[in-house]
Amino acid sequence: MIELKNVSKIYDTGKVKVRALEDVSLKIEPGEFIAIMGPSGSGKSTLLHILGFLDKPDSGSYFLLDRDITDFSDDELSVLRNRTAGFIFQQFHLLSRISALGNAELPLIYAGKSTKEHHAPERLNDVGLSRRMEHYPNELSGGEQQRVAIARSLVNDPLIIFADEPTGNLDSKSEQEIISILKKLNEQGKTIIMVTHEDDVARNVKRIIRMRDGRIISDKKISGKKIIKRQGESGIFDFKASTGQAKYFDYLKQAVNSIVGHKLRSFLSILGILIGVASVISMLALGSGAQESISKDMSSLGSNLLIIRPGSFRHRGVALESGSITRFSMEDAKRIEEISQIKKVSPTVTDRCQIVYKAKNWNTLVQGTGTGYETMHSATPVAGRFFTEQELKARKKVVLLGTTVVTQLFENTNPVGKVVKINKINFQVTGVLPSKGSSFMRDQDDVVVIPVTTAMYRLLGKKYVDMLEAEVKDQSLIESATKSINAMIRKIHRIRPDEEDSFEVRDMTEIRNMISSTTKTFTWLLGSVAFISLLVGGIGIMNIMLVSVKERTREIGLRKAIGARKNDILNQFLIESALMTLAGGLAGILLGALISFILSSVAGWATKISFMSVMLSTLFSVIVGISFGLWPAIQASKLNPVEALRYE
Repeated sequence: MIELKNVSKIYDTGKVKVRALEDVSLKIEPGEFIAIMGPSGSGKSTLLHILGFLDKPDSGSYFLLDRDITDFSDDELSVLRNRTAGFIFQQFHLLSRISALGNAELPLIYAGKSTKEHHAPERLNDVGLSRRMEHYPNELSGGEQQRVAIARSLVNDPLIIFADEPTGNLDSKSEQEIISILKKLNEQGKTIIMVTHEDDVARNVKRIIRMRDGRIISDKKISGKKIIKRQGESGIFDFKASTGQAKYFDYLKQAVNSIVGHKLRSFLSILGILIGVASVISMLALGSGAQESISKDMSSLGSNLLIIRPGSFRHRGVALESGSITRFSMEDAKRIEEISQIKKVSPTVTDRCQIVYKAKNWNTLVQGTGTGYETMHSATPVAGRFFTEQELKARKKVVLLGTTVVTQLFENTNPVGKVVKINKINFQVTGVLPSKGSSFMRDQDDVVVIPVTTAMYRLLGKKYVDMLEAEVKDQSLIESATKSINAMIRKIHRIRPDEEDSFEVRDMTEIRNMISSTTKTFTWLLGSVAFISLLVGGIGIMNIMLVSVKERTREIGLRKAIGARKNDILNQFLIESALMTLAGGLAGILLGALISFILSSVAGWATKISFMSVMLSTLFSVIVGISFGLWPAIQASKLNPVEALRYE
């Protein structure tokens, strides 16, 4: 059944290397009842762990049923443990939060078997615990706990039972009960390999292996002991089978047991997510009302702008040569300003230029405009003044700087009155434009404004303006103003009735862009604060899960010993983390709704809870839980079963 060939195992403690096993060779036949004995440090437990697939040898070979399993992966060894091995430990290793029946059923979870279709109750009945199935471990005596462990080891009907000091923590009466159970199992054909210090216990076995300093010093079979052989089972090496993989319902059940079993710890974990989600809901509800108020206030600043741009001539739907386009002049601006619905018109030319002040230079957007630009774009300077109509007519070399340009060229110095060079031409700074921030991936403050006449005739050498901006007297007149502008331009530029417009008039004003930009900024601000809140909650989840991994190291070791794969452990911890964050998210929604109601009722602020904000915050909370629970879950899945079982 089992054959070890020249197996060695060395533990590196960092300061010294300990040879736990050295060149051990051993054969074990089906149906044997073996006691491995020796003083502490002799290597007997290490030998048992290697025989039970809990650990791997550093050198040598391990054959199980004539199959070399030396190089099997951790998951493959987990499947072998689940299908062929049952473990009985000195410390019992029962999970305190589930009943005796639940403990006995654990191996079935990782075998992919239904607990209802298998016989955990019968196994408990076999060890005399039929009336104690629903009791928890702390309600059972030491002997009863060990019998639960034996029932657990038998539930998958294993080929081999590995017992590590099974009577070490028991009184003499319980010891005899456990030995009687083991002898009976051996008589039924079970192969039993047991580590023990006690000669009284060893008298009941059929073979005694004694060890010292990592070597077998004697191997004695007891005469008169009949060995009942049991045939090896086929299919135990079929790793493509579904066994060895727990179902998600079982993960969920185990996660709920863990959360309920640590109420205070779970509550503190949930609290961080709860606060985060509540802040998201309440802030977004408050933000919706605030954004609406801001939109109304900003719209009242005079956002009734029409933008008139040139375009190609089209004759019956066909574009003509690229040079056939409508060019706008200063005269066009004057004619359009005469339309009754129009309040002001500002012609505009733009280009990128290099602006220099002393040893500093900056490439920026130069915008030539009319005097109407100041009021049409709420561009009253925060320092200095806007250029005058006289300066516009005289083509004066004056300039207003955006805040980005001021920062790049002047840092903390007041630029008003200073002289800068734009494309090597001197301009006097008359003012600093108000900051408008970024919009549509463009920095609106990275700009300088000069008189349009100066830009056309002294700086850029343009004969035509790039576009015209017209401010309509009232929002209700925009449609009629558009028609009037359209008719005026067609008349001025003699566009025939059968030709399509060679220009476009758009109701897209800078103020509305600013409103959109402000709304986006406000939304990003709220999202950032909410993200930070949820991030803090996620860090709390991670901390708690890391503590949980430490506290439950032995539990993880046990689960791996009875067949849990890495993914089983990983999924269980992830589901546990996701459950806590989902619970926190749902509670946070209720708290956020309550806060929004209080703000609306007491403070009188307009609030509106959107379905999308509820869905996004809940979904994001679960994502945070999974993300922050992933690392602790990975740490748990990587634990070595032997080291985990020894963890203090």
